[in-house]
Amino acid sequence: MTFLKNTLTNIIKVSLLVLLSISHLQAAETEKPVTTLEGLLQQVQQFQKQESAINKQREAQFSANKQQQKNVLNQAKAELKAQQKRADALKGSFDKNEKRLGEKEDELRLRVGNLGEMFGVVRQVADDLNGTLLTSLTRAEKPTRSADLDRLSQAKELPSIQELQNLWLTLQEEMTLTGQISQFNALVVQNDGSEKEQLVTRIGAFTALTEEGYLRFDEENGRLISMARQPAQAGLIDDYLSASDGKMNAIAIDPTRGALLGLVLSNPDLIGRIKQGALVGYIIIAIAIIGLLLAAWRLIALFSIRKKVEAQIKQLDKPKDDNPLGRVLAVATDDITDQETLELKIDEAILKEVPSLEKVQSMIKLFAAIAPLLGLLGTVTGMIATFQAITNFGTGDPKLMAGGISQALITTVLGLVAAIPLLLSHNLVSSQSKRLVQILDEQAAGLIATAMEGRKTKTANKED
Repeated sequence: MTFLKNTLTNIIKVSLLVLLSISHLQAAETEKPVTTLEGLLQQVQQFQKQESAINKQREAQFSANKQQQKNVLNQAKAELKAQQKRADALKGSFDKNEKRLGEKEDELRLRVGNLGEMFGVVRQVADDLNGTLLTSLTRAEKPTRSADLDRLSQAKELPSIQELQNLWLTLQEEMTLTGQISQFNALVVQNDGSEKEQLVTRIGAFTALTEEGYLRFDEENGRLISMARQPAQAGLIDDYLSASDGKMNAIAIDPTRGALLGLVLSNPDLIGRIKQGALVGYIIIAIAIIGLLLAAWRLIALFSIRKKVEAQIKQLDKPKDDNPLGRVLAVATDDITDQETLELKIDEAILKEVPSLEKVQSMIKLFAAIAPLLGLLGTVTGMIATFQAITNFGTGDPKLMAGGISQALITTVLGLVAAIPLLLSHNLVSSQSKRLVQILDEQAAGLIATAMEGRKTKTANKED
């Protein structure tokens, strides 16, 4: 009994707690607080009624939706059945068409026969001919051809009779043009980028030229371009173009169809080589020019002095002041009785003449020594530039290193080319001046001997 009593007590407590919770919720909604148990019981009963009504409403809605979902399901099943039926019909139609297509392909294969091989040949010939025409010099004269080679080379159906005839005509036309020499007016791209209409002479598929020189063919754009530099054989063009009917003159052609003319442009001329030497190259050239001019000036001056000295040798008794020998002879005319004093006077006069005879020789010699040293300097700077290019870009492209190597080699060549003629010039100038000094020494020795002999004769006459 005690256990049952305790259990009922606990149930009542739990019920009261639940009722209190519900009452608090309802009170929060209605904002009307419940203060008695009777009021709490009424609210609980009212809440149960509301929950029951809501549950009935939900059940009714669920029943209505269930019927609707069933109708949707039935409709989907009906549509699926219709689609399956349609798929079966399409599959049957596909199988029927596939079988018919196979029969038609067999029929086409029987009808085409050897034409399939001809179709492949036509495509290959059209593709090869298209590539040939794009790089041919005849394209400058006839930019458009009869056959549509692009379409024929990519066609997926048999060509028509007209297309085959145009292909044959284009092939025959190219064969004929490559064996002809023709003249036509065309726009030629000048060196400044402008275009000028000129009379162009085309020699087969090898060379195109105008009165101004050879032309270069741009395969990418199909244009003729005037060359910035002409080969040595360009001098034959005038005679070839001015030849009368029936007369043949020689003309140089490029059998490689532009490769040799391209080498003419890629190989720099003398000015281009000098530019590759950069600043060091210009300094070497300046030194060489200055040294050679000084040498030429001194050679002209020494030759003039030598002529005057040779004229003076013929008239030793009449010294002149316009040549070194005359000035040396003038010293001997003084009244000098002592031989030693006469020798010293003559030596002094010769020493005064030597600097003027050896003028700028030391500078020419210095220039001859500096030129190869500057060439070595250019070599070092060129190699530095080469190694810098290797550091920045690697060794994948040799053209990036060609600039530094060209500078290194060109400056070396310029230094040697400048030093050799400067050394020869210095040797020539030095030999001429030494020859004149030797003449002065010889004549001075003879003059002393003559003076001493004269004095001995006078002394002997006085004693007699």
